[in-house]
Amino acid sequence: MTRKAKTTFLRPTVIDRQSTKTRNWCCLSMTNDACNVSTLTKNNYLISGLFVLGIAHKNRQSLGVSGIRSHPTSELFASLLLIPQTASMSSPSETSNTVSKVFSLCASLAGFIMLLWPMAQELISDQVRSYLSSNLPHFFSHISPIVTVEIDEKCGVTKNEVYEAATLYVSTKVSTEKMRHKVNKTREQKYFTIAVAKGEPVVDQYDGVKLTWRLVCKKDEFGEERLFKLSFNKKHHAKVLTSYLPYVWDEANMIRTRNRMIKLYSRQCPFSDDNDDRRGSWGSIILEHPATFETLAMDPDLKKMIMDDLERFVRRKEYYNKVGKAWKRGYLLFGPSGTGKSSLVAAMANYLKFDIYDFALNSVSSDVELRKMLLSTSNRSIVLFEDIDCSSEVLGRQIGMQNEQEPPKFGLTLSGLLNCIDGVCSSCGDERIIVFTTRYKDRLDPALLRPGRMDMHINMSYCTTYGFKLLAFNHLGISNEHIPFLGEIDGLLKSTETTPAEVAEELMRYDDADVALQGLVDFLKRKRDEGNET
Repeated sequence: MTRKAKTTFLRPTVIDRQSTKTRNWCCLSMTNDACNVSTLTKNNYLISGLFVLGIAHKNRQSLGVSGIRSHPTSELFASLLLIPQTASMSSPSETSNTVSKVFSLCASLAGFIMLLWPMAQELISDQVRSYLSSNLPHFFSHISPIVTVEIDEKCGVTKNEVYEAATLYVSTKVSTEKMRHKVNKTREQKYFTIAVAKGEPVVDQYDGVKLTWRLVCKKDEFGEERLFKLSFNKKHHAKVLTSYLPYVWDEANMIRTRNRMIKLYSRQCPFSDDNDDRRGSWGSIILEHPATFETLAMDPDLKKMIMDDLERFVRRKEYYNKVGKAWKRGYLLFGPSGTGKSSLVAAMANYLKFDIYDFALNSVSSDVELRKMLLSTSNRSIVLFEDIDCSSEVLGRQIGMQNEQEPPKFGLTLSGLLNCIDGVCSSCGDERIIVFTTRYKDRLDPALLRPGRMDMHINMSYCTTYGFKLLAFNHLGISNEHIPFLGEIDGLLKSTETTPAEVAEELMRYDDADVALQGLVDFLKRKRDEGNET
């Protein structure tokens, strides 16, 4: 026996269950004194009380209920719930009509929301909206298995290095198949890089963990601030913090080293393209020196020894920490002008991707200024003192100190230099290489040459037969088996003191290989005859 429902909008009467061969309906209905729930459905749907009005109205004819007022939202919910129940039993035309009506109701609902939203903005205070926006995500975070780590662009007023590392790393994970991405290139990069666009998800996989990166921009009263949001399943939280983020850091360092341009820093540089204020008074230019270990006209065993020493140095950070030494290495390059000392320094910088800081001691006024210059250099750099024998103030302790009545001209002393390269200041930085070049090793003070200051002494000798063969291949493209005049040139090189720079200059005079080699033979003969006369 069905009880008649009252004609009211908010409080319909109890609706009894009716059964047919094809479907069973359930409904939550409310009266003044009771709340009855029927739970038998074909597909075991759990129907919320929010859908009651829609179901009751949609089925008031089949259920024998009338008097429920129509509402777009209730019509939509009812239609959506009826589709899975009636699709299998209705004809195609009936199903099409039902779907068409659902879409029309969706449009009505959208219009209703657009009408209601401005009213809600006016009626709900800012405090309430702020409370809801700040607390609802926290409430749902206890339900969701996804954890989000935010990496801000800045830490206070300074740059966040983790954000910079994430920017480099995520750029390598951006798929070119995405409809939207960015392309960047800075002065310090050799190649173009693909960057993530704002709001675009970037999916990464690490040790079976799926992670999603997203670049987000926040605006406040101080302007716009960017941040990365890293989302993942909360069961992997420990792995992400202890393993994945350090992996991202290391990968970013490798990318930065691979893409960056080497810089030459100098106090006399007329302009600078470096925006980092920590560089002090240093100016910088991009160093595009072509020298490599493959092109150096040096003994192959000596080159291999230098390369092995450099590789061993850069990978022994833990070793230097264990033995209690500053992570630095000293090289003394000595030999006549034109033997390739400067080219070797450039080859070392290209090999390690280290910047070069050129210290011109004659322009340094005091020990204090030298210390400031050294402290303003960056890690992973070569500190270069070229032609130190030309700086008379550091040739020996007695010079500049011998006459106590006359102070040193520049106020720079050998002890000040030694303290900078081997004192407490030398530990204020990591992965530094200190290089001294000189034409006359015997003129330098022994205190400057001892181990720990100059760890490796490299003699840049005159051109050898191996050096000539390499120069002939580099300049003329001639292999070792097809070099004309090889025997004669070999004998002349052994009987003369000829630098690689002199040989290279002669080979560059002519494009024709035979003519160039004949010119080199004539040059070496003249040099031999001049030596015999003297």
